[in-house]
Amino acid sequence: MERILLCLAHMSGREMDFIKEAFEQNWVVPMGPNVTGFEHDLEEFVNRREGKEPLDKKVVCLSAGTAAVHLALIACGVGAGDEVIVQSFTFCASSHPITYLGATPVFVDSERDSWNMDPELLEVAIKDRIAKTGRKPKAIIPVALYGMPYQIDRIMEIANRYEIPVIEDGAEGFGSNFRGQALGTFGEYGVLSFNGNKMITTSGGGALICPDADKAREILWYATQARESYPYYQHEAIGYNYRMSNICAGIGRGQMTVVNEHIAHHRHVQALYEELLKDVKGITMHGNPGPDFDSNFWLCTATLDPDLKIKGQEMAYKQVITGAVGGAAGVTHATSTAVTDCQPNDNVEALRMALDAANIESRPLWKPMHKQPVYKNAPAYVNGVSEALFAVGICLPAGPWVTDDHVRYIVDRIRAAIE
Repeated sequence: MERILLCLAHMSGREMDFIKEAFEQNWVVPMGPNVTGFEHDLEEFVNRREGKEPLDKKVVCLSAGTAAVHLALIACGVGAGDEVIVQSFTFCASSHPITYLGATPVFVDSERDSWNMDPELLEVAIKDRIAKTGRKPKAIIPVALYGMPYQIDRIMEIANRYEIPVIEDGAEGFGSNFRGQALGTFGEYGVLSFNGNKMITTSGGGALICPDADKAREILWYATQARESYPYYQHEAIGYNYRMSNICAGIGRGQMTVVNEHIAHHRHVQALYEELLKDVKGITMHGNPGPDFDSNFWLCTATLDPDLKIKGQEMAYKQVITGAVGGAAGVTHATSTAVTDCQPNDNVEALRMALDAANIESRPLWKPMHKQPVYKNAPAYVNGVSEALFAVGICLPAGPWVTDDHVRYIVDRIRAAIE
């Protein structure tokens, strides 16, 4: 059987039409009709609300979701010496842009239902930072982990009470909703990602959902080197080369013609995993915790009971990884040890190895940021939830390329791996 990948968006066939048009019109720069068209398509998509009038948010297409986080922080006034509260259980792109600006990330742990930012711990962190520094954090960044919505109603209530802007990191949550409203449209700003493994792709790229046209123009200005309106280049602020190219936007426009099918397929794959694994003792799929939550199931995740025994478990973490792992670049920085002080249980690693031997790609959950060596000195408000989940969780293949037969094969291999 061919290698079954964790998650990879596929082309619809329409992408080449938009790309061909861009070349014919000589629009191969970070502007053009495809960029404008893609932004319009995204606005129509994210502004829809179930049973309510649509919103009027504006979208600016950028070179990456990380760039979107960076520019949102700038728009919220974050600078050197400031603090920003960010979910700990996430990918590093949620927190690294904070450090780009000379600010400090303040990590907040998760609640058990959604696996996302714990609202109660969020308020504890806000109060404690005010007491310790005399200043409020400048922004709050909840994250849609694997597409699962966060408790945005409670987060917004707390943020509004303390008058702190919310930047929703919906990079993994395109197509996810909370109470019928798209993630990324509740806070001041919302981050989207169109990396090659996301719900839709532009090969690389992202976007920022903005509250209104004026804020969108400000973001666009920063994203195009902050050039002033003179016939020559004059700069009165530091800008960035963050605009999406017309070629990439053409891919995005084609992807938008199949986005609903992609989302439906991810949810179908999740439901099939749940059905096929429901009688497998010791393995639990993570699903929507309640009716308010409507995940896109960008990745399908499961937890393993710590007592579950996997064949070959004694070989877990016995060898240092030397090949390329993960990410678009597939780069590994050589390390001298196979273990760290915070890692998945041996049975999780053994199952990953067993699936890999069967040509099935899987991965551990994100390692919490407060346990990353690069952030060892950052303030953190923890309750043990993300560390506990990291120890027992695994990501299973999802996405448009994963068929029902693939899911059955994956589940068969999981069953065969259990002692």
